[in-house]
Amino acid sequence: MEERKVILESKNISKYFHEPSTFQVLKEVSFKAYEGEFLTLVGKSGSGKSTLLYCLSTMDTDYGGELYMLNEKITGQSPDQLSDLRNQSIGFIFQFHYLLPEFTCLKNVMLPALKLKKYSPKEIEERAYEKLVALDLHEQALKPASKLSGGQQQRVSIARALINDPKIILCDEPTGNLDSKNTQIVFDIFKQLSTENNQTIIAVTHDNDFAKASDRTIEMSDGKILINGKL
Repeated sequence: MEERKVILESKNISKYFHEPSTFQVLKEVSFKAYEGEFLTLVGKSGSGKSTLLYCLSTMDTDYGGELYMLNEKITGQSPDQLSDLRNQSIGFIFQFHYLLPEFTCLKNVMLPALKLKKYSPKEIEERAYEKLVALDLHEQALKPASKLSGGQQQRVSIARALINDPKIILCDEPTGNLDSKNTQIVFDIFKQLSTENNQTIIAVTHDNDFAKASDRTIEMSDGKILINGKL
């Protein structure tokens, strides 16, 4: 059997908050995420799952321990290096879509690729349209984001996260504001991305059904990993 490729690994990640008093929110968290894996992080509020996600995202660098991505140690890299890494290798999907309401759906999807400057503006527009086609949103491409339903806006945010073909997609409560129908649509999209595109999905969720249907679940409690496997 072929050995799975490790895409992301945390080694003894610890994190403290210092307001209003010093509190340890992550306690030597170690785990591996593999290529093409759909992984969910669950736990009660305050368990540390969202804090862990932000450490994994490289947006929070104030932690102890080491983080490796694509076989490269990223702990200790400069802000510019981490910014480049995020643009090229990580896609972000949040509970709130953070779209620019006055921009069209197409323009919203294009923004991360325009920042990366890997392709010409024309190529970026074509790629953005392809992402909207894949998410069945191409008919909304030229509509302002503010004119879409909540479920459609979240799918636009997914297309935006995919525009640079990241190896890792990090999600913080991506279905938190969606009804059951749209939650299922988002789940199916994630499943397709992991199985067909070999992209690694790591999603924080409070939805137990969503977590149970993923490939693997890490349950956290009091800053530690309680369960690492299938629920």
